[in-house]
Amino acid sequence: MKRQSTNIEVKKNNRNYIFRYICRHGVVSNPDIAYAVKMSLPTVTQNTKELIERGLIEETGELESTGGRRAKALSVAANARLAAGLDITKNHIGLLLTNLTGEILRYNRYFLPFENEDSYYLTVNEKLEEFLDDALTDREKILGIGISFPGIVDLDSEMIIYSHILGVESMPFASVSRFFKYPCYFLNDANAGAYAEGIRSESMERFFYISLSNTVGGSIFNDDKLVQGKGFRCGEVGHMTVIPDGSPCYCGKLGCLDAYCAASYLSDVTEGKLEQFFVRLEQGDKEIRDIWNRYTDYLAIALNNIHMILDCDIIIGGYVGSYVGPHIQEIWKKVSDRSTFTEDSTFVKSCNYKTGAAALGAALRVIELFVEKI
Repeated sequence: MKRQSTNIEVKKNNRNYIFRYICRHGVVSNPDIAYAVKMSLPTVTQNTKELIERGLIEETGELESTGGRRAKALSVAANARLAAGLDITKNHIGLLLTNLTGEILRYNRYFLPFENEDSYYLTVNEKLEEFLDDALTDREKILGIGISFPGIVDLDSEMIIYSHILGVESMPFASVSRFFKYPCYFLNDANAGAYAEGIRSESMERFFYISLSNTVGGSIFNDDKLVQGKGFRCGEVGHMTVIPDGSPCYCGKLGCLDAYCAASYLSDVTEGKLEQFFVRLEQGDKEIRDIWNRYTDYLAIALNNIHMILDCDIIIGGYVGSYVGPHIQEIWKKVSDRSTFTEDSTFVKSCNYKTGAAALGAALRVIELFVEKI
């Protein structure tokens, strides 16, 4: 029985590895896969046959000949399974649909102030159903909903332990998931953003993701996994003290990074419109430039401190992360000026996903849970 169990596990691992290879490389052949993953051609062929039978990959013609018979072209049936992402914030919800390759098929954001009431979740469900009606016809493809939530998300106890910004604590996942007809999977919002950046990346094994939205959060992504911490609070840099007895934070303490580097620090001067802040910054508005300089001074302190502790790449994400690309060199300069060991600050990077990162990461977690079982 042990030998049989081991053989089943080996076959499952082989099939999973082959599927991931096809996901990563687009159009391939059985010989391509066998060479790359160092498996025998018969083993690869048997596995791809099973994946075709399950509707997860498909033959898409033939590849060019390299001297012998032309090999069958194989690719992932990307839309065979789908996942929805739901990002809950204080004043909005984001809805996203993605497929097996992580492609964003649709994204919408709606103004909907949070209330921990049945009426709120019923409205969210209505928005979700309308969103899906517009996006697809076959609901059987949907694996579930990934829900991004700002707060301490305890996956062991299946509970939102605490969300100061939303005013909830000790809220079971089930009290939210009961409003939806699909399986629900929960992630902290910063963890979800990090997951979006890291789970399909080949370039970084380990990084810190700092989420600069209307709250500041963070997450460590290492070896294809989120580092959650003992109390699921790992990476909560928003409540790291940067100025003793400084400006008040929404958490009730003084001098937290959140009080200096939340997106609202910038958008409050442009009537809540962050995009307009960066438009005026590009236009050379002196008042806006002074605010940006103060903001990046505090941000550089945080980035340098994080790097001193973790010694890894740092990705700037969240609302502000969507706009920092053109300004990354001045951030590098400020971080470099604070660094003890090196003047090279290119370990600070702008995020790849400028829109709906938390919703995407939550949805990709649903996809990943499915892929792990292939």
